Amino acid sequence: MNRNRVRDAIAFMLLLLLFTFKICADTDPPATPADFAGNSYEKHIDLVWSANTETDIGGYKIYRRLGSDYLLYSYISKEKNYLSEYYGSIGVAGSYKISAYDLSGNESGMSDSVDVLTREISDDEFLDMVQRATFRYFWNYAHPTSGLARERLGSGNTVTSGGSGFGIMAILVGIHRGFITRQEGLERLAKITNFLIEKADRFHGAYSHWLNGETGKVIPFSQYDDGGDLVETSFLIQGLLAARGFFDRDDSEEVLLRENITFIWNTVEWNFYQRASWSNYLYWHWSPNYGWQINMTLAGWNETMIAYILGIASETFHLPARTYYNGFTSSSAYVNGNTYFGHKLYIGKAYGGPLFFSHYSFLGFDPRDKKDKYCNFFLQNRNHTLVNREYCIRNPYGHQGYGPDSWGLTASDNPWGYSAHEPYGQDNGTITPSGGISSIAYTPQESISLIKNLYRTYGNSLWGEYGFKDAFNISQNWFASSYIAIDQGPIIVMIENYRSGLIWEKFMSNPEINAALDSIGFKADTLTFVRPEKLSPDQFRVIGTYPNPFNPSTKISAFAESPGSVSVDVFDLLGRKVKSLFNGNVSSGKLEWEWDGLSESGVKAGSGVFIYRIAIADRVFTGKMILAK
Repeated sequence: MNRNRVRDAIAFMLLLLLFTFKICADTDPPATPADFAGNSYEKHIDLVWSANTETDIGGYKIYRRLGSDYLLYSYISKEKNYLSEYYGSIGVAGSYKISAYDLSGNESGMSDSVDVLTREISDDEFLDMVQRATFRYFWNYAHPTSGLARERLGSGNTVTSGGSGFGIMAILVGIHRGFITRQEGLERLAKITNFLIEKADRFHGAYSHWLNGETGKVIPFSQYDDGGDLVETSFLIQGLLAARGFFDRDDSEEVLLRENITFIWNTVEWNFYQRASWSNYLYWHWSPNYGWQINMTLAGWNETMIAYILGIASETFHLPARTYYNGFTSSSAYVNGNTYFGHKLYIGKAYGGPLFFSHYSFLGFDPRDKKDKYCNFFLQNRNHTLVNREYCIRNPYGHQGYGPDSWGLTASDNPWGYSAHEPYGQDNGTITPSGGISSIAYTPQESISLIKNLYRTYGNSLWGEYGFKDAFNISQNWFASSYIAIDQGPIIVMIENYRSGLIWEKFMSNPEINAALDSIGFKADTLTFVRPEKLSPDQFRVIGTYPNPFNPSTKISAFAESPGSVSVDVFDLLGRKVKSLFNGNVSSGKLEWEWDGLSESGVKAGSGVFIYRIAIADRVFTGKMILAK
């Protein structure tokens, strides 16, 4: 009897709990994801939408049309608001819908359908594509607690101070390009700066190379490197000052952000890392456990120039201006003056060294229109890039995969680990996309051709959801699966500096920077440029082709009223590219491009109708040509 009562009591309690659960259970579905859209490229498509704001959001469901029905295709985690889908070729179509679901299993209604079709894209669309994908690394893959950039794909709680500086600049690009709103970017920057102030370990104002993105505690980079890293801190401050220049409105949130950035900037003890007031050098590391054990001075030519500029610019822990020439540039090996493959290097080692020397200090610091007593850094960096590219074209060690559209030696992963790759140095056949792409501000056409070739040739072996993977080595049949913050950051930032000069403008708008350059002795120099004037479609007209019909060749004629960038391609009637005739800058006046009836591989095309396509900015001109036999 007692057992029956116990059993009945248990049954009653279970029924009561079940009834209570039904009464209290969440039955309200989340909102249907907004702004669902598709971006079509040559080999892949992106689906994007605005992230849901419900606190109990579980994720998203993507549906793809099969016949007349939309069938469940993929689950997407709540951290992502995109799906990147690789198709592999031009002319592949798809139709998609999306819904959201919450943690209780409730699902929203499905969105309207989005149709996509892979297609040939323009140079500007290629740049949009690369920037959008690379941005995801710093936005969607950022550490959820701190907002800082993870050191590399799979690094968990390990975040990087220098790479986070690059990521902060990437967030500004994302706002400028419309990938996120200004408010979203502002909130992320508030999270980052609050974490840096309230949680992150500091060592006389400097941050460690690596830190825990959850707790802010230092993660040692090596045995003696468990304290302040002044160079990585400089990259972080470079990004923060660009953000201070960007968020310039008078509302309370942006004012507070600027105040937080100023606090971080003003509390870096640059002169402590000088070690003594009479010293001409900065030192890279200091450890609370090992002091100056590493004992590495910052002396160029290398990536550390930005540390001296920031130290001299500091109003609170000011570094003497003399340290720039008496310290950073004082090495007997600093001045070069030799010519390599027809390009003069004013400073640095023979053949220039790895390309990151021309990137890291110049993501925010604008090298145009000014020079110190040794060189104009824009010209130095451009020539450095051209030497690096020409070395890969000449390919003295016979590595597979090198060429005019496959180049870029810099620091990255490789089949054996990680190394700084450079001409006649650690050249083991590894090409790093970041090397050549991040030089786009100096060599726009060469870098754009590199982007297109890497994407078209290697497809998803080298391209993934965060853009180009870290490196590849064709001789070893190796493609990295990794993404690294300090390689991804220069890609998106330098593309933007080429396109709009945004990050250069915002960093240089900080008055302390120009005051520091004046005190060092930089002079105005207006001999450099970044991008030619864009040819407007209304300044261009197609004259036609002659002869037409033709055999064996014909000329496509046009007239441009001003210089600019043009691409000319030939397609068959099925939309397949037969040959690229031209891609580059043209001068004003009459223009002619000849087609000899040969394909890209040198095979004679069959008789029939062909289409020429001339692309200028966002306008395309087309016409028919008949190859007669």
